[in-house]
Amino acid sequence: MYLGDMSMRPGVLLSILVCVYGGFVEPPEPFTLHSVAEKETRLPCRYDAQDSSVVQVNWNKEQEDGSMELIITAHHTEGTVVGRLATRVRFESKDPLQDSSLLILNTETSDEGRYTCQVVTYPNGTFQRVLSLTVWTVPISLIDPVILEEGQTFRVAALCRSTAHPPPTLSWDTDLPGQSLNRSGEGGRVLSQFSLHPLRNMNGRKLDCLVSHPTLERPHRIRNTLVVHYPPNAVVSGYDGNWFVGREGVDLTCEFGGNPKVENITWTRRGEALPEGVAVEGERLVFGRPLVVTDAGIYECEARNRMGADKGELQVMVRELQRHEAPVDTFPTIIVAGVAGGLVVLMVIIIIIVTSHHRRKNRKLKKELNERMEEINSLSRQTSLRRLNSASTDLRSQMDDVFIRMDSMTKNSMMSLEECSTLRQPPGGVSEQDLDSLGRPPIYSAFHSPRDSNSWRARQQEESKRRVETYLKSSDHSLDSGLHSSLVPPLSSEAPLLETAPQSPNSSQGTDGEAKSWSTRDGVVDGQTDGWSQRDGVAEGEEDEDASTSFQISEALSNHFHYRNGYLRPKAHPNAIILHPRGQII
Repeated sequence: MYLGDMSMRPGVLLSILVCVYGGFVEPPEPFTLHSVAEKETRLPCRYDAQDSSVVQVNWNKEQEDGSMELIITAHHTEGTVVGRLATRVRFESKDPLQDSSLLILNTETSDEGRYTCQVVTYPNGTFQRVLSLTVWTVPISLIDPVILEEGQTFRVAALCRSTAHPPPTLSWDTDLPGQSLNRSGEGGRVLSQFSLHPLRNMNGRKLDCLVSHPTLERPHRIRNTLVVHYPPNAVVSGYDGNWFVGREGVDLTCEFGGNPKVENITWTRRGEALPEGVAVEGERLVFGRPLVVTDAGIYECEARNRMGADKGELQVMVRELQRHEAPVDTFPTIIVAGVAGGLVVLMVIIIIIVTSHHRRKNRKLKKELNERMEEINSLSRQTSLRRLNSASTDLRSQMDDVFIRMDSMTKNSMMSLEECSTLRQPPGGVSEQDLDSLGRPPIYSAFHSPRDSNSWRARQQEESKRRVETYLKSSDHSLDSGLHSSLVPPLSSEAPLLETAPQSPNSSQGTDGEAKSWSTRDGVVDGQTDGWSQRDGVAEGEEDEDASTSFQISEALSNHFHYRNGYLRPKAHPNAIILHPRGQII
């Protein structure tokens, strides 16, 4: 490690120096110590000499003029020497050269200052450590109560004094309305005063002084109560308004307040002397005999203390006969209370009955509702099962009906195509070379001559085939037959289903341009089937469109279906989907 690193790490350097040359184990530097007066104080000092030896230890105290006063010293041969504080200081250890800590047995405020622990070693020389000692004193506190009088002006109600080092802090703990003022003096003296405007209702209320100081764990409380003097307030009591002749054991009492305590009480009767047989016993006026009519009058009581006197009076009347108070008839009260109690009990019973009835009714309704729900669920399950069974049994008959209708439509389409081809044949007839794959004559457009070239006919066939494929891809197909939904008659019960009439295999060819007859469930219609082959009323411009559409339908049927035994059945296809357990391919 080079010197630059050592300058950046003074703690490491100090540790190395201590290990090599020795050093102070305690106290750290700088070091400040707080102590309390009249307690024992320890000034720590311990040096580790390492490879040297300690020959002498000195404790010095710095004076106000800056000079150093020797307190105690220890030499390895001469022993221990104590200065002027010999009765109050000593080394903590029996071997001060190893542990040089100093003890001050009875600390005083004059011991506060700066102390130096000096260690002389051989051969390394002298080392020292400086300590600062602060001596605290426990506060000495007292409170001076002030006696106030009602009616005085705003003034001091209590004084709290305390002396300590450092100076303490004084405060007041009270709920009285007033003001406090603190003052500080020399030697750590502090004075606090509390001032207010005295009233009689403040007498005896709390006014405590709190002293706070570092030597105290919690504020010291000096208990005090406020003292306010005020004159008495005399009141005469004991008359109940029913004094009559012959009544015994009655007396009058003089009640009074006041602070200080009342010193003298005087009883009188206004306008005349007190009756005979009446005695004064402190604040009581006792009638020791039966009352007579002459005992009536106004009785006065005067109470006096140092603050003044007050007089109270009471008028007493004595009747010749006792006043009988009308007895209270309790029977109506009992009746009313009984009726009210009965009504309350009746209402409670009614409430209980109604509540029980509603609970039973709710349980019954809930039970009926659950039964109905189970019934409905059962019926729903049965209906679903019947629908499933009917769908599985009727599927064969529905497919047969579809095949019959498709056969009828195919025949109508073929008749339409033959009709159109007959109408559009050229004047010279059609040769065998001009027939299509189904043996049908070609359909000539009104806009082209029948003597067009073969290339035009090929282009026309390609265009027709392209239109059929586009139509089959873009149109929606029936889930049952694979045809467009517009080509399949509805399966409802209202629509008549077409059936083919029994005929020979060669009966599909008509004679003399007449359409063959097709039978329905409602009757026979000659020359037409629900508008598929009807040509009446068609304009000449629309015949071309009908011819093209018929050709497209014919191409679609020849490419995707085959006709056998009077039924139109779909051809096998790799993308076909089997929808029926009998293996019908769609």
